[in-house]
Amino acid sequence: MSLTPVESGYAPVNGLDMYYEIHGTGRSLVLLHGSLSGIGTSFGAVLPSLARSRRVVAVEMQGHGRTADVDRPLTVEGMAEDVVALLGHLGVEEADLFGYSLGTAVAMKVAARHPGLVGRLVLASAGFHNGGLHPGVLDGIETLRPEDLAGSPFHEEYLATAPHPDRWPALVEKVKRLDADFPEWTPEAVRAIAAPMLIAAGDSDIVRPEHVVEMFRLVGGGVPGDLTELPASRLAILPGTTHLTIMHRAGLLVPMVESFLDGPVPALG
Repeated sequence: MSLTPVESGYAPVNGLDMYYEIHGTGRSLVLLHGSLSGIGTSFGAVLPSLARSRRVVAVEMQGHGRTADVDRPLTVEGMAEDVVALLGHLGVEEADLFGYSLGTAVAMKVAARHPGLVGRLVLASAGFHNGGLHPGVLDGIETLRPEDLAGSPFHEEYLATAPHPDRWPALVEKVKRLDADFPEWTPEAVRAIAAPMLIAAGDSDIVRPEHVVEMFRLVGGGVPGDLTELPASRLAILPGTTHLTIMHRAGLLVPMVESFLDGPVPALG
């Protein structure tokens, strides 16, 4: 299957003309990309397989890809409300969400604020506070220059898709400000999210494996399943996988995602 969508366009949401693509038919699965990325760089390896059995709604959030920036800060809260408004525009009453990196925070925020809109969450490279990252991962982010990313897949995708390719430096600056004050979750706030989660990470991700397990325990995981009911949420650690390569491990990741989305979910306890 190619990446040619069955529908694409721009939705007027919260002052944005937000780009979206729809692939396939069935229950809606919304794809939420990572920082500085778009649909292709974040989800190009997994989207065709996912669209075989469901209606995949792939979006590009504020300032990313084909969605031009507007005069407002880049925030997780703002992007979450843009996604909610887009789903309203498309007439989607309930959907599953698949977030990668930045997209995991947006997906969690949508689920926390609008629980009736979200069925299940797939979170790839997720964490709930900066202490969950390996030490030093964010060192030097404040001195990152747009030219440091020249020729990277992120930059190349932006040049090929953005309506104003010359605004790459502005996007990098906004992402730096977002990363410097990224919202964190309390354990209680994570527990309060009703949607079952598939939490996936690479074994060499920027998120420490201990933190991923801690997050899994907060949503009911880490129990002896042969002695108790299986939890509604699931955990996947992909071997030989980094933060940048996890979304390219389609052969491992897609079957796990499909099994989680399609299978029965035990009652939330």
